[in-house]
Amino acid sequence: MTMRLLKKIERYFKLRAIRRMPAYQRGSARFKLEYGERYEYGFASYGLPIVEDWNQGTTLKIGSFCSIAQGVRILLGGGHRLDSVSTYPFPLMFLDGVGGGSCQTSKGDVLIGSDVWIGMDALILSGVVIGHGAVIAAGSVVSKNVPPFSVVAGNPARVVKYRFDDETIAALLETEWWKADQAWLLKNINMLSSVNIKDWLVLCSFR
Repeated sequence: MTMRLLKKIERYFKLRAIRRMPAYQRGSARFKLEYGERYEYGFASYGLPIVEDWNQGTTLKIGSFCSIAQGVRILLGGGHRLDSVSTYPFPLMFLDGVGGGSCQTSKGDVLIGSDVWIGMDALILSGVVIGHGAVIAAGSVVSKNVPPFSVVAGNPARVVKYRFDDETIAALLETEWWKADQAWLLKNINMLSSVNIKDWLVLCSFR
C-alpha cells in the first residue's frame, strides 16, 4: 500500500470523525485538518476558506463565531511589484527565485475579528483587518480594512451601511461577548439571536 493511499485513508477517517462532532466544533477541526497549526481559527467559527500562502512570513487569524461561506479566498501575499520594469516574476520563473530581488509582495497579515460573516466567493487581500461583527457581501474584493459592524460590498469593497448606530456599536464592542465563558453563552443563547440589542447590552453589563 502506497504512502499516498495511506494518507487518503487516514484523511477519510478523520473527516468521518469530524462529521460526528457537535456542529460548533466541526469548523475548527476541519480547518486544522486542512492547514494544521499554521493559522489561528477561533472557537465555533465555521467554513473553510482557500488560503493562498507564498511563505512570505505572513499569517492568518480568524476570530470566534465567524461564518465563512464557500469559495472564500484569502491571499497572504503573491502580489506583483508595480515599481519594477516588469510586473512579471522573472527571478521566480527563470532563476528558481534566486537573485534579482523579491518579485512578489505582501501587505502583511490578514486579521479577521469575531462574529464576522463572509459571503460566498469573497476575496480578501493581504494586509487586511476585518473588524468584529462585520459583514462581507458575496463576491466582494476586500483590499482595505473593514470597520467593525460594517457591511461592505463590491470591487473594491466599500462600506454600504453599518449594522447599528455608533453608540450601539461602541457598546457591543465593549462587551466583547465573543470572549465570554461558554457556559454563560449557552445559558443566554436565545438572546444572541434576539433583535433586542438593549436587553442584550443590559445582560452583558451584569456578566
